[in-house]
Amino acid sequence: MTGRGQASAGDLLELVRTGRATTRGALQQVTGMSRATVGQRLERLFRAGWLREGAGGPVDSPLGGRPSITLEFDDAHAVVLAADLDTRHARAAVLTLTGEILAEHSGTLVVEDGPDTVLGELGGWFAELLVKAGHGAEEVCGIGLAVPGPVDSETGLVVQPPIMPGWDGYDIRGRLARAFAERTGPPGTVPVLVDNDANLMAYGEQRTGHRDCSAFVLVKVSTGIGAGVVVDGSIFRGVDGGAGDIGHIRIPEGAESLCRCGSYGCLAAVASGGAVARRLAEAGVRAASGSDVRDLLASGHPEAAALAREAGRLVGDVLATVVTLLNPGVLMIAGDLAGTPFLTGVRELLYQRALPRSTARLDVVTSTLGERAGLVGAGALVVEHLYAPERVEERLLALGV
Repeated sequence: MTGRGQASAGDLLELVRTGRATTRGALQQVTGMSRATVGQRLERLFRAGWLREGAGGPVDSPLGGRPSITLEFDDAHAVVLAADLDTRHARAAVLTLTGEILAEHSGTLVVEDGPDTVLGELGGWFAELLVKAGHGAEEVCGIGLAVPGPVDSETGLVVQPPIMPGWDGYDIRGRLARAFAERTGPPGTVPVLVDNDANLMAYGEQRTGHRDCSAFVLVKVSTGIGAGVVVDGSIFRGVDGGAGDIGHIRIPEGAESLCRCGSYGCLAAVASGGAVARRLAEAGVRAASGSDVRDLLASGHPEAAALAREAGRLVGDVLATVVTLLNPGVLMIAGDLAGTPFLTGVRELLYQRALPRSTARLDVVTSTLGERAGLVGAGALVVEHLYAPERVEERLLALGV
């Protein structure tokens, strides 16, 4: 907020959305603005369809009187599209502005087929999902996309992704917007936001179940290994989107193992779902990917469990440094290997190598949202971007209100 008496319509919407002020009187008190000024700015939000009146709240005055009318963010005025790409599989959904999934689809999409093909297919998925959810393309306010590689958040470009050949520097935003328009013919260009999958999984999980955690870390262990970090409610990305890429930390146990990035000794080369699948295949067990390992673990396969526990110990050794550096309150394990054997291995090395001071208030848990975490995070990213106070002003002016 720009200061008492200077709050914009976007600032007022932010106060209502976050629950910090949900009546006209509370908005006056927080902003220091007059009743008339608050009313004028709220009127713009009502005309845009972004606010609605709710039930009566508590009486503002100790002398009694009528209960004040509460104000609510109207999450029914638009919907968000979201998709989460893995290396050979994808999931897409239509969500409300508060994160409820209205329609969902998952299926095979191979990132090695290239961005033009994959994003074109996603455009078709989105069109079908809107029909299923009973919404029109004109109701879509934005699209969020999670990808398994580092992303420059300023440009939306994937930067040197080890497991996404052909995607480096590709205009994902533009292609996905065109793919959606080709299938639905919307009147204008829909904004597209792109981020790393672990980042968006962390964002979705933190906002859904750990809002009070000021330092939150999620580690996704699937085809590769990556971490998402949320600090004070915001994704920490580093200077160009490379934060959390722990799968390419070199470890002695992997010195002779070639990683998909082209280097030897990376953590992902020996402890990812793909690495465990390779070791199982070498032992005569049918496994070609992290999802195969997940299925074997679910069925109680003893060799898969033993290798997953070993992989967990290797990851736990690296996470001891991560925990010491960031001092998180929650460390969440997600992805194909996120089960009891892997978690047991993580705990063994993490608590052995990290100082007790770093782990005294640490909760080590598994994912709550499961395969939907990336979708929820991608949807939340779009909403937080489009309804940020400075962007609200731009959008209200574009709407002519």
